[in-house]
Amino acid sequence: MKAILALEDGSVFHGIGFGAKTSAAGEVCFNTSMTGYQEILTDPSYKGQIVTMTYPLIGNYGVNAQDVESWRPHAAGFVVRELSPVVSNWRADWSLAEYLEKNGIPGIQGVDTRSLTKKLRVRGALNGFISTEDISDEEAVKRAREFVFLGVDYVKEVTHKAAFKWDEKDEQSGAFDLVRGNKTADARNLRQPLPPADIPIVAFDYGMKYNILRRLRQQGFRVTVLPATATAADALKHKPAGIFLSNGPGDPSALDYIVREVKTLLDSGVPMFGICLGHQILGQAFGGKTFKLKFGHRGGNQPVKDLESGKVEITSQNHGFAVDAKSLPSDVAVHRVNLNDQTVEGLRHKTKPVFCVQYHPEAAPGPHDSTPLFAEFRQLIEKRG
Repeated sequence: MKAILALEDGSVFHGIGFGAKTSAAGEVCFNTSMTGYQEILTDPSYKGQIVTMTYPLIGNYGVNAQDVESWRPHAAGFVVRELSPVVSNWRADWSLAEYLEKNGIPGIQGVDTRSLTKKLRVRGALNGFISTEDISDEEAVKRAREFVFLGVDYVKEVTHKAAFKWDEKDEQSGAFDLVRGNKTADARNLRQPLPPADIPIVAFDYGMKYNILRRLRQQGFRVTVLPATATAADALKHKPAGIFLSNGPGDPSALDYIVREVKTLLDSGVPMFGICLGHQILGQAFGGKTFKLKFGHRGGNQPVKDLESGKVEITSQNHGFAVDAKSLPSDVAVHRVNLNDQTVEGLRHKTKPVFCVQYHPEAAPGPHDSTPLFAEFRQLIEKRG
């Protein structure tokens, strides 16, 4: 099956198709992680994007039903140098090609991903069009140029439509345990015990990864998930001890209706913690502005410095926008920065129990340097009484 990837600048890459026989437009971005392609594909933050993996061999451990970050994959398309012809993992339920075909997503292999990545680093993120159907180069470029990413509200497309309680039976949240010795338990479902769920919180779902919910439950939180369209009043009627703002896709400047509700929540005095898009929303609610990065931060090796402790964390990141430090009011402190480009990676309000980070402390494939942030959220709530 032939495939094509076209960019808005007129560049065209030909390759071999896999996954679904279909076409899709999206913003073309790259991710530098060596593992975790399943988590990347199912992360709702990639809605509207065609993801290029810089690691040259992808798909060798297949896809399984347990490691998904959402109810389905959300990436518009997938670009790899080489798709592994062999799946070698005892947990695999499908090959990568089977999983993409099952979910209607086109993939292309045989592309010079180094050349494509260099182009994106120089030119910045570009809109593109990927197809495994019979389509001309000219038509593919035309479709890439017609695509619009900025200013689109993708959150409403990926959020759950109704409120729900996360994992009430504690069947999904425990960390996996290794099978040792002669244990006969089902190794796929052997999990570590969980602490009591003794702190009720509300989590706003802007495109939330499931592993965030797992991490919150592992810290003893009893989580009620609300859709992105829920109001501050909807959240406060649950009498939460804390409020969490999730990750999500797209342009944060398109989310005025969310920022408005978060401003109200800031006045409530309830402790708050935000990740990724939640961080950007808090930045706007504080009075700051966001801007689009040239090619974004996507990968599992981004260095972040904690300005309070001086320590450096290696972090997993996936964002194309950032908070403008110069736009923030004096009562908001920047407490973490990216060491590659000095962009804002964390904010803390000086008088309110609110903090947030731009990166992903929950990242399932790792790194795990930032996992203690979930415990910090609990400590913040306990300190407030």
